[in-house]
Amino acid sequence: MTKGETSTPTREQNIALQCPKLNESNYTTWAIMMETILKAYGLWETLEATEKVDERKIHTTKAMILTTLPEDILMQVAQYETAKEVWESIKVRYIGEERVQKARLQTLRSELETLKMKDNETVSDFARKLGSIRGKFKSLGSTLKDKTLVRKLLNSVPKKFLPIVASIEQYSEIDEMSFEEAMGRIITFEERIKSQDEPEENYQN
Repeated sequence: MTKGETSTPTREQNIALQCPKLNESNYTTWAIMMETILKAYGLWETLEATEKVDERKIHTTKAMILTTLPEDILMQVAQYETAKEVWESIKVRYIGEERVQKARLQTLRSELETLKMKDNETVSDFARKLGSIRGKFKSLGSTLKDKTLVRKLLNSVPKKFLPIVASIEQYSEIDEMSFEEAMGRIITFEERIKSQDEPEENYQN
């Protein structure tokens, strides 16, 4: 290349720039985008054909796939010779993980559904259990919305909390309320109940 010239990106380089990066939570999206791009450039046959395919196409497809992988996955699949072997290896890994993830999320949903606050349990302790479940959802790439937690909290407290629950439901936008706000209001009510139940001598000097 002479001085002053600029290199024109090859077709394969342009494709690579458009390929999405694979991560722990976007396999389905990644696979759809990769299939679309490979088909657009006539390379999808390298992953489907049962007959011999042009070797250069195979290497191009493999290179494109490898450039989208995180380093740990790249090192695991680099041993495979063909693009098809690489593709199938990634598919087996992530489809398996997705199934495990869905099973774990279903277990957490069941845990959340059956969770109830005990009569001798404090609001803070129960709220920590809900917060723990929310954290587990997040670790699995899912989100437990505030409105779900708020409704769960209001529906799970013992009958002695009915006055504050009724007040919140009547005068507040539950779907807009943060979990922390709902928890704080119920804890305040709990403290009020405790102070009323304390023996009178506790207030005497």
